[in-house]
Amino acid sequence: MSDPLAAPSPLIPVPQVPPPEVPPTENVRLVEISVDGRKLFVGEGATILEAARQLGVDTPTLCFLENLTPVNVCRLCVVEVEGSRVLAPACSRKVEAGMVVRTDSERVRLSRKMVLEFLASSVDLSTWPAFREYCERYGADGSRFGTNARDNAQPVKVDNELYVRDYAKCVLCYKCVQACGVEAQFTFAIGVAGRGAGAHISTEFDVPLPESACVYCGNCIGVCPTGALMFRSEFEMRGAGTWNETQQTKTDTICPYCGVGCDLTVHAQDGKIVKVTSPLDHSVTSGHLCIKGRFGWQFVQIQAAPQSSR
Repeated sequence: MSDPLAAPSPLIPVPQVPPPEVPPTENVRLVEISVDGRKLFVGEGATILEAARQLGVDTPTLCFLENLTPVNVCRLCVVEVEGSRVLAPACSRKVEAGMVVRTDSERVRLSRKMVLEFLASSVDLSTWPAFREYCERYGADGSRFGTNARDNAQPVKVDNELYVRDYAKCVLCYKCVQACGVEAQFTFAIGVAGRGAGAHISTEFDVPLPESACVYCGNCIGVCPTGALMFRSEFEMRGAGTWNETQQTKTDTICPYCGVGCDLTVHAQDGKIVKVTSPLDHSVTSGHLCIKGRFGWQFVQIQAAPQSSR
């Protein structure tokens, strides 16, 4: 016999509400295009880069990131569109019905080679993971135009305990400005100062970082492709020669600090956490975190002091 205390009281009416309804999905019109001689259907409004990725075409990118609006500044992802006078940036150019795209033509390869060589002649790309691979793919010689075509040498800015700024590696992709501004944090602590060849990333009024509006969320680090912005832990380990990504493990977990539910990817080496990131495709974070989620992991590695016996 069931326990009467476990059953709902008939004197208390059960609220009747309509069942939840799943919002109807928008019907996206498909358009047919051709990429490298292969035809496919993609949704109207998709970019050439998205279409190429559907076919498994590896299109090189630098200033593009899935969680930010394309800014079209590096020109590394350019492709040839039939009937177009100039090469088109694949990261932002929308597909059109009947479009014929070539992603690996001689013209495209030459353009990408020149972009890589010009970048390598002006900035330090040693910590951009894909640089060597792209140079080998397109036959680019990073020293072709000299290593001092534009003297970008400057001391590394180490003015806080969380991250460092090495603008000798900055390619002005503007990702950090986007993440600090309307794309994620809305802090506007950093922006682009100067014009032309004098353009550079700077805090407001060029004040030291600790005196700026920076809240140390580290989202600028999360989007920087070249290592111009880097975890202090990674910077020190690289300086000591102990940083080795091939020996690092990545573990996905949930941030322990609040109830938002941010997804974390914990990078560990030799049994110790070296940095924390977040997946770009996570529905809560879209790759962005706060200061606690990105930097507040040191407590995991603090060993408790042994208690004295009485």
